[in-house]
Amino acid sequence: MSEHHVQVAGPEEVLKPTPLFEAAVILSLVVAILCLVLFAWLGREMLEGDTLRFDGAVRSWVHHFSSPAMTRAMTAISALGYGVLIIELLIAVAVFSWLRWSRAAIWLAVAMTGALLLDLTLKYVYHRTRPTAFFGVAPDTYSFPSGHALCSLCFYGVMAGLLAARIKSLAWRMAVWAAAALLIVAIGFSRIYLGVHYPSDVVAGYLAATVWVTAVIVLDRVRKVRFSRQTPSK
Repeated sequence: MSEHHVQVAGPEEVLKPTPLFEAAVILSLVVAILCLVLFAWLGREMLEGDTLRFDGAVRSWVHHFSSPAMTRAMTAISALGYGVLIIELLIAVAVFSWLRWSRAAIWLAVAMTGALLLDLTLKYVYHRTRPTAFFGVAPDTYSFPSGHALCSLCFYGVMAGLLAARIKSLAWRMAVWAAAALLIVAIGFSRIYLGVHYPSDVVAGYLAATVWVTAVIVLDRVRKVRFSRQTPSK
């Protein structure tokens, strides 16, 4: 494609607040609160054993698709949600720093640091035992929520947002978001397919990640508003 189609915006432009800008803050806050309520409800249902029927039915249905080729594919996709993701994070931060996208590098580092701490904390709080794995050996950690689901949504979702905000072409922005969404869903599905997580673990991971990312978005938007008001207009 031509250079015009992949042209990116200025590296660290700070936009002035607008009615749409303010609406985005309110929407992000509403989404965070809604997902927090849903996560709390799901956690209570899990502790009371009310998710077992749902978890069992979904695990059984997913297991019907098993095959050697599918298992290899799901194992590779699963690696993108945690192990390989750490390498991708380091590369992304290095590239953003090289491009002088300092805010993007900081944003990504903060989002992923919070995601890792949130994953460890929630696993310890709920201490749910892992299910019996269909393939391979389940990790020696607690199950709820899924760290792969949580971290993949934080990383690939934030990456998509950072890149889309700097790309002029609508088609390319849509492609970036579609690729990120497909990868996030595939990673969650892979954890269920391999049998190392209950489906409710994966849903909880997505909810926790959404709460964290939207909370950071709200804080970032508030910081931008305060900065713009403190900066003298030319």
